[in-house]
Amino acid sequence: MKFFDEAQISVSAGKGGDGIVSFRREKYIPRGGPNGGDGGHGGSVYARADRNLNTLIEFRYQRKFIAKNGSPGRGRDCFGADADDIVLHVPVGTIISEQHSGRQIADLSTDGDQVLLAEGGTGGRGNVHFKSSTNRAPRQCTQGEPGEQLELHLELRVLADVGLLGLPNAGKSTLIRAISAAKPKVADYPFTTLYPNLGVVRVDHQHSFVVADIPGLIRGAADGAGLGTRFLKHLQRTRLLLHLVDIAPCDPEVDPVRDALAIVAELARHSPELAAKPRWLLLNKLDLIPPELRAEQVEDFLAQWRQVVGNQIADNTTVLRISAINGGGCQQLIYAVHEHLQSRNAAARAG
Repeated sequence: MKFFDEAQISVSAGKGGDGIVSFRREKYIPRGGPNGGDGGHGGSVYARADRNLNTLIEFRYQRKFIAKNGSPGRGRDCFGADADDIVLHVPVGTIISEQHSGRQIADLSTDGDQVLLAEGGTGGRGNVHFKSSTNRAPRQCTQGEPGEQLELHLELRVLADVGLLGLPNAGKSTLIRAISAAKPKVADYPFTTLYPNLGVVRVDHQHSFVVADIPGLIRGAADGAGLGTRFLKHLQRTRLLLHLVDIAPCDPEVDPVRDALAIVAELARHSPELAAKPRWLLLNKLDLIPPELRAEQVEDFLAQWRQVVGNQIADNTTVLRISAINGGGCQQLIYAVHEHLQSRNAAARAG
């Protein structure tokens, strides 16, 4: 199934039913008086978060949602029937905004969250309401009120604790396969990941966390190059970013330090808020380096990294060494991430 994370729709609530003018006309009951009932309420339109959905593809095929009108009132003091409401089911993590003003209406971040999008019109009043001591036979009634109409923008931002960053073929998809049950496509050419993948990482029987893998970033991504920036918004809810670096590139002209800095720069250009999130460096593909040269090559990378970013940033950056293809260092990574998330949860509760 193709991944759709944005949609534009229009919603229209139903009009309230009209009230009516009616009088009792039973035999042997003179001056029966008014008995016109009220109109029913128009149907409203709601949105509800559903954890069983993971894409907005349904809104590609249907973009207009119109609730029915309320029924008009009837004689004998009978009210018109209320119209049924419409409930739109959307994935958890969907943000709903007005299309023209950009005003956010709701952020449905929990399964079962529900929000009223367009309220149905109130039914009109029948002539029974206009009876008085001076107006025994009222011939007034009111029409039902129109329902609300809105043009809406739906945007899905996946819910994940940890996000993976890196150039194409840095090993993000291989890593998420190694630490979770997710099975994204893995190949030896760029851009095998075309849309975000989520994987649940089991720490033990009671603890787990969710990892999001997005398409790789390239230089110029902030200006629209490549695929990554279209999906960077899916990392905005994460609490930790794992920045994968290919420490053993096949091309000798490729500089891992320069590539890592390019990702940091594109991230900052796209969103300073995202760039400010905690970010760890994962030095991947150690299996491609001869064992006797690994320590030296890693130390060379770290020395160059420190020289460029400065001692303070380097000292505050967690650096882990892994080999995603064979699982080397992955278990230690899982435990370290879990401990970090647990400490952040404790700090949030204390604060």
